[in-house]
Amino acid sequence: MKAVAVISSDFINSTQYEKNFSRKVIIALKKEIQNIKEQYSNCNVKFSIYRGDSFQVLIYKPEMALHFALLIKMAINRIYEKKNRPKNILPKADIRFSIGIGKANIKRKIEESTGEAFVFSGRMLDAMKPKDTKTALVTTNQDVNEEFAVHFKFLDIFSARWSVASAEVIYYLLKGYKEQQIANELGLSQAAVNYRKKVAGWEAVKVLLVRYKQVIQHKL
Repeated sequence: MKAVAVISSDFINSTQYEKNFSRKVIIALKKEIQNIKEQYSNCNVKFSIYRGDSFQVLIYKPEMALHFALLIKMAINRIYEKKNRPKNILPKADIRFSIGIGKANIKRKIEESTGEAFVFSGRMLDAMKPKDTKTALVTTNQDVNEEFAVHFKFLDIFSARWSVASAEVIYYLLKGYKEQQIANELGLSQAAVNYRKKVAGWEAVKVLLVRYKQVIQHKL
């Protein structure tokens, strides 16, 4: 049985969202999942939302799980209620997510599926809630778990500085857009996009994504 990845996630402080904002966040989440399904159809992505503020994503290519999780996070982080917003305002909506990689018994509905990937992901998400942790990975390989516990600790510290403006740029970079394409999407100059990219530390994010993919492909 081939290993799969399961992303278990929930919205942080979702009870503080106003009704209209909460609806906007859920719409953005569903839209991004659909975008991922269409753009990466070979990954056979499946999605389930439950309790209104929690969701799971099943991915048949575990090496893509971190990329997809960050895409979803940025799609949520970049949401802002009003058209005119301060430049450096922090995101109002955010998620924590746990990636579990292992064997799984996949049923027609994700919530009926079982196996290592689901147990790893779900249990870790529950363990994260009392802590100030937003990103986690659990696999059958303890060396991999320990390495990414360190990487993700730095990612959490780093990403805590990202503004809505940073999230917008990272979102499109994760989609593979060039600077000028992002500038066209956001109505900015290419220089402004380049500045936001540097402030957000995109080069470090790229290195992490490459390392994650290499490790998952060669050690699991």
